[in-house]
Amino acid sequence: MKRWLGNAETVLGNHSDRLNAINIFPVADGDTGTNLYLTVRAASQALHSPAMSPDPAFAARSAGIAGQQDVGAILASAGQAAMEQARGNSGTLFAVFLCAAAEPLAGHTRLSSPLLAAALNRAQIRAWSALSDPVPGTMLSVMEAAARAAAEVDAEQNGDDSNHVLGLALDAAVEAALEAVVRTEDQLAALHEAHVVDAGGVGMLLILDCLRSAVLGEELQGDMLDGLHGYNVQDPHIHTDMPDDDGVEVMCTISLSPLDAATLRQRLDEMGESVIMSQVGGTIDADGKYRWRVHVHVPAPEPAVALIGSLGEPTDISVSQLALPRDPAGHEH
Repeated sequence: MKRWLGNAETVLGNHSDRLNAINIFPVADGDTGTNLYLTVRAASQALHSPAMSPDPAFAARSAGIAGQQDVGAILASAGQAAMEQARGNSGTLFAVFLCAAAEPLAGHTRLSSPLLAAALNRAQIRAWSALSDPVPGTMLSVMEAAARAAAEVDAEQNGDDSNHVLGLALDAAVEAALEAVVRTEDQLAALHEAHVVDAGGVGMLLILDCLRSAVLGEELQGDMLDGLHGYNVQDPHIHTDMPDDDGVEVMCTISLSPLDAATLRQRLDEMGESVIMSQVGGTIDADGKYRWRVHVHVPAPEPAVALIGSLGEPTDISVSQLALPRDPAGHEH
């Protein structure tokens, strides 16, 4: 798992410019590659430098772990770090994916085909449900295709938990993810018009291939992206002739009761777009509240920030202009 996320950090760093170049949905702000890279880096650093993890208990456990490790616990801590530091739509959805994938793996010391199928299925369902208005033709479709392919292999092999079948499931998941990426161009009108595939979908494909590579000890499939529309190095950034997107992206972490969380989601839906809300961890505090990561695109930040503040005490509030390249360090308010 450490090798997976470490490799994904490197690969997304290498591909971030091309992912940014084809980023057109939900807004053409040219930062999907950067957002995914920074979010995966947060997850990777939490595992390679446990002291940096937002979970003190994980840091303490990791400092003294000997022998076998709990795959689910490892990924849960990486997912929590990713969620705390998630950037943009793509980064937030990957953080949701990672946190959810960890749940079926809890208590297990190795990955198997049945566990992979369960993890990918839980992850894609959670990612779809985190968005108020999920849309096919995005990284959600890529997650779903990979999960279905892994489940089909698991069913065909009657739950065989051997390493051989795990390899078959991983190969099938990556192949299905690639096919789903190719389909995105015709699933979204904006992508079809620009003649590109979805940037978040390509990023998710790279992450899944890094998992396959790390588990099987094989090289990444270097020619996998050949022929994807808009992805050649010589292709221009598609934003050159596009108008800037108005508005801002607001993100924060906040503790809310289930009722207040539902209220916030409903009111943010009325106020803006690209609303993503997902729990950070699964623990409830003494006041019966869960911690949530909140993401929304709005015309102006003040009404959204005021709404969020009326329901609780947000932390890590960031406000980014959608029309400008993001500051990797974040713009804290």
